[in-house]
Amino acid sequence: QVQLVESGGGLVQAGGSLTLSCAASGSTNRIVVMGWYRQAPGSQRELVATIGSSGSTNYSDSVKGRFTVSRDNAKSTVTLEMNNVKPVDTAVYYCNAKLAWAWGLSGSWGQGTQVTVSS
Repeated sequence: QVQLVESGGGLVQAGGSLTLSCAASGSTNRIVVMGWYRQAPGSQRELVATIGSSGSTNYSDSVKGRFTVSRDNAKSTVTLEMNNVKPVDTAVYYCNAKLAWAWGLSGSWGQGTQVTVSS
């Protein structure tokens, strides 16, 4: 498995920017996809953005054009640049990594980092 450590959360005003980072350690050579999910109070965890090892990206419609996900394969890190944030972006953001094994895929989660957007 891998261990994921997020950083960069905090309080930001609506319209502002924030950058989240996640560093992986452990079996990083097995990581095929890294990404970010978020969970607001009373809501289910939802996809924000993912990025494959080749750089292909996937975004939720709610963040397209505002958030950018990037990845440094050599350092096993993934970054989420959040621009023009809105109060609805307030949530705990979780880093996720999907690993490929001979028997299939597994996933690892970070501990989460709080992002609060004030209006």
